[in-house]
Amino acid sequence: MALTRRALLASSGAAAAVAAAAGVGYAAGQEGDDSAPRGDSHIVDFHGEHQAGIATPAQDRLHFAAFDVTDGTTATQLRDLLKEWTAAAATMAGGQPIGTGAAGAQLAPPDDTGEALDLTPANLTVTVGFGPSLFDERFGLAPQKPAALTPLPDLPGDALDRDNSDGDLAVQACANDPQVAFHAVRNLARIGRGLVTVRWSQLGFGRTSTTSRAQATPRNLMGFKDGTANIKLEDAKALADHVWVGSRADEPAWLRGGSYLVARRIRMLIEVWDRAALGDQEKTIGRTKVLGAPIGGTDEFQTLKPKTLPVDSHVRLAHPETNDGIAILRRGYSFTDGLESLGELDAGLFFLAYMRDPKAFIALQNRLGSHDALNEYIKHVGSGLWAVPPGVRPGGFVGDALLRSI
Repeated sequence: MALTRRALLASSGAAAAVAAAAGVGYAAGQEGDDSAPRGDSHIVDFHGEHQAGIATPAQDRLHFAAFDVTDGTTATQLRDLLKEWTAAAATMAGGQPIGTGAAGAQLAPPDDTGEALDLTPANLTVTVGFGPSLFDERFGLAPQKPAALTPLPDLPGDALDRDNSDGDLAVQACANDPQVAFHAVRNLARIGRGLVTVRWSQLGFGRTSTTSRAQATPRNLMGFKDGTANIKLEDAKALADHVWVGSRADEPAWLRGGSYLVARRIRMLIEVWDRAALGDQEKTIGRTKVLGAPIGGTDEFQTLKPKTLPVDSHVRLAHPETNDGIAILRRGYSFTDGLESLGELDAGLFFLAYMRDPKAFIALQNRLGSHDALNEYIKHVGSGLWAVPPGVRPGGFVGDALLRSI
């Protein structure tokens, strides 16, 4: 196959810069058309059985941040911080400023940074997770650590930057306005100053999956429709079977109704992909580029028969039928962060996925890493795993079943 592989020369830095500028312009856009529940208020309820931002219809913008708890922070301070974060997140999701807002005494910082004033809530959701490192000796949480919450093993294709991986706490803020999502993470970081520090963060634009049957299937930066066969919020059985943690004996009671979150920063080798012939692109994915139909088909949503697709195509290898029924809820976003050191575009997929057992992701990634033709065009450069507690009842706080007794 000519002009398709990584060994080809990259395009010029000038061309990459143009692409980067285009991506940044899109990221700064306004609210999307169909990405979340609509109504006069643009509000997604913060409280519920499960945390919002998992099965919620995926919004168009993301600000994700991983935090480390500062040395010397006590268990009581950690609990109180999560209480403050919960109250602030619920307030912001409701479209209200924190505390007294951006006003207040002239000689003190305001309670709210103010950049979301006059904006709608934009369907903001704030989702919080606990990393494996939170369950060390610092807070007495080790006996409550889920057996499945261990750092992800080395996986095929990993080229991880450890400074941009993992973290004690994770905050996923999604909204249909980038400034609203940024405001949420900025204010949680401000509230936590002195107790937590931002380990790394990622902005995302353009959802790369559909989590509701009411949503049109989006396209990723490779130009292909993404998320056609994803788990949908309308499918309660699939969510129960594959996303929500149940009452298994090896799972602690505090996590029931929660989930596990895997985040992967996946850099696409854009310049190489853009030189690939259309036929090679379609064989790599397993779907046609324009329609999103399985190769040989005419409709995006027709029944997919994995064994009729190329043996190394991504769709065939990732399909539950070829993976012992493994399914995960994907909720990723595109990203572009300018140019990397060699002048190539630093852009790709910020992969977010929720599942009831991280072993599902590990098994799937091992299979993809060994056989997937897509690996010639991507590189995994960041990673993390977090346990996501169940939803918050009014008067409670995120992780209260775990932390209220400390």
